[in-house]
Amino acid sequence: MARAIWKGAISFGLVHIPVALVSALDRQGIDFDWLDKRSMDPVGYKRINKVTGKDVTKEDIVKGVEYEKGSYVVISEDEIRTAHPKSTQTIDILAFVNSQDISLPYIDTPYYLAPDKRGGKVYALLREALVKSGRVAVANVVLHTKQHLAAVIPQGEALMLVTLRWDAEVRTVEDLELKDMPTKGELNKRELDMAKRLIDDMSEDWEPTQYKDTFQEKIMALVERKAKEGHIESVEGPEETDRQSADVIDLTELLKRSLGGGKAKAKTETKAAAKPQAAEEEPDAESAPASRTRRTRASPAKPAGKAKPGRKTGSH
Repeated sequence: MARAIWKGAISFGLVHIPVALVSALDRQGIDFDWLDKRSMDPVGYKRINKVTGKDVTKEDIVKGVEYEKGSYVVISEDEIRTAHPKSTQTIDILAFVNSQDISLPYIDTPYYLAPDKRGGKVYALLREALVKSGRVAVANVVLHTKQHLAAVIPQGEALMLVTLRWDAEVRTVEDLELKDMPTKGELNKRELDMAKRLIDDMSEDWEPTQYKDTFQEKIMALVERKAKEGHIESVEGPEETDRQSADVIDLTELLKRSLGGGKAKAKTETKAAAKPQAAEEEPDAESAPASRTRRTRASPAKPAGKAKPGRKTGSH
């Protein structure tokens, strides 16, 4: 099974469902690392002043947000830390919405939610309730100090968590300026029928395994051939350390209390009994362990990008 990158609980009403977050993606892209051909040492990005061309030390770098053209507001590290949302180790469900109401541009990164061994029953209960209602759960979750909007979605026998883009990040169709586009009634019926026949002729069942990344296949074939010929260089990589996971209390019996009386008492008991510890947190899908075709490289801190109205500009 893939490695869990986060452990916590789904929370709605007074119910906690212990879960582990597992990336649903297996990144297969080729990562060409920079190496010094003289020593085969890894090469990183240099901190260079874009005006003078001189190197800048880490101590002389501050983070700024462009307020107006050419004018920046400097934000300290303490101010950035204060703005970070508090990690609660919970997927806090805010509402349940019709599954078809979340349009494609809002969909971001998918994860599987694996049930904790003590939370299987209530996990299955939530999954089936979502299936029968035709709804998905909209939630807030903090991953690696970054706040995400997300949807909890039933997928077969499992639940998935899909991070969503914030509304300010999504452009509308109006931004395309399609006002000069012909309307449906203005299309030539004969041409439309021909287009539909062509689509029918090329229609087939969705089989994702038949579509291949030919660039990756060619590069990896070249890597295998050169490796067998002995063209291998030794490169030392960074050491990896194991992380600790958290323990979360399963509170299945609170489902009834969420719908009936005794809410205040149950909520008090919940806070006293369930105090999740800080669990391992890693960046989204990129947190998945690297395959033999990839190496990790520590990226240097970069100045914040240009601020845009209605969009988040904080550094995470």
